[in-house]
Amino acid sequence: MRIAIGSDHAGFELKEHVKNYLKSKGLEVIDEGTDSTESVDYPVFAKKVAEDVSNGKVEYGILMCGTGLGMSIAANKIKGAYAALCLYPTMAKYARLHNNANILVMAGRLMGPTLAEETVDTFFSTNFSGGRHTRRVGEIKEFEN
Repeated sequence: MRIAIGSDHAGFELKEHVKNYLKSKGLEVIDEGTDSTESVDYPVFAKKVAEDVSNGKVEYGILMCGTGLGMSIAANKIKGAYAALCLYPTMAKYARLHNNANILVMAGRLMGPTLAEETVDTFFSTNFSGGRHTRRVGEIKEFEN
């Protein structure tokens, strides 16, 4: 599995932790930045990761900023990107199970490394359930047209 990961300055430390965690599990990670805690604009990195997912360069993306809110808003502007802010594993479960999210967004200032690992593991171990949710996800996709 190939995963694109990105953050702004507020999510940088958590991004680095999650990136190393994913690599330790044998996953291929494409780091789209940022490279430090120096202040940067989050939409730049949201766009890079969302486009990687949308164009099929990777299967999934992970984004982090201070709260996760800005990254979620920005990533969801890219056609084919379905970013879900997940502060807990249960949110990640339902983001995949019911919404078929392809980008996990987390909060660098609100989550510690252990909670982030559990949230990542849940996101990637949960499959879309389909059924009635297929229709609902389809309705969301129609918004892009």
